[in-house]
Amino acid sequence: MPNDTDIAPRKSQETRLLLFLLIFLFPLLSIALVGGYGFIVWISQLTFLGPPGPS
Repeated sequence: MPNDTDIAPRKSQETRLLLFLLIFLFPLLSIALVGGYGFIVWISQLTFLGPPGPS
């Protein structure tokens, strides 16, 4: 059974992990996903599909 001395450091680690996820990881992943999607669309238009607009 855990005692109070084991719970405090674990809670502190969980708080730091949550802040890391919210401040750094999720924004970086969203930028990478949107940028990757834009790059794929750009390359596909450049090589296969041509520019958007009427044919």
